[in-house]
Amino acid sequence: MEKLLEILKEIKPEIDFSKEENLIEREILTSFDIIRLVSELNNEYDIEISPLYIVPENFKSAQAILDLVTKIQDED
Repeated sequence: MEKLLEILKEIKPEIDFSKEENLIEREILTSFDIIRLVSELNNEYDIEISPLYIVPENFKSAQAILDLVTKIQDED
């Protein structure tokens, strides 16, 4: 989780991602932020996030994002 929070902090330093639960609904992460985040996650975790996984529920919180990364890692 620590690595993920660092990546998120690089994208939006003013947000406390450890406490925020509605990143999409509250429009904290924009579509451009998500594209950047997906690229960072792919590089950092050596995964490939398919466009099928780029849906709001997978990016609503840091925990949801970490769950997505874990799910993709487990599939490999």
